[in-house]
Amino acid sequence: MGREPDRERERERDAVDRIVEQWGRARPDLDASPMRVLGRLSRVTRIVERELKALFAEFGLERGEFDVLATLRRGGTPGGMTAGMLARSSMVTSGAVTNRLDRLVAKGYITRDIDPANRRSVIVDLTPEGRELIDRAVAAHLDNERRILAALDRHQQDDLAATLRTLLLSLDDKETDPRTLGNP
Repeated sequence: MGREPDRERERERDAVDRIVEQWGRARPDLDASPMRVLGRLSRVTRIVERELKALFAEFGLERGEFDVLATLRRGGTPGGMTAGMLARSSMVTSGAVTNRLDRLVAKGYITRDIDPANRRSVIVDLTPEGRELIDRAVAAHLDNERRILAALDRHQQDDLAATLRTLLLSLDDKETDPRTLGNP
């Protein structure tokens, strides 16, 4: 009779196990157990970033461009968003946002116009082409995320999401405006 796949996977060792064991031998006076979590989070992040980059490239986008388009699409605000709102959502410099906007305007995916209500503000909105592109890209993105998480059943995914939420909140990641959140 074969072993249960989940139990077998739990017994498998990864590079983080070996690193923690090596620290245990080299410095038995230190508790290296935090590396079990943070080392794995770091490695998972690198792998996921590589997978996301490849997916976005299929749509001719970089990660930051996807973020801008997705933020505009999910924001649901008729008439777009201000450039300032987009800058807050991306947690990058205003110059970086400007570069993203410039690239997306050149590709025909967004418009950037002076706000008639406040001439000091710029309103950014999706073009029909940008909306069509982000609708296709976000569907593929979610399929990709499901593929990445396929080793975890729904219960495991829910538990992991709740645990990571607790960790994020403890680290003061309390962004509350859904229009200005980055895209996972």
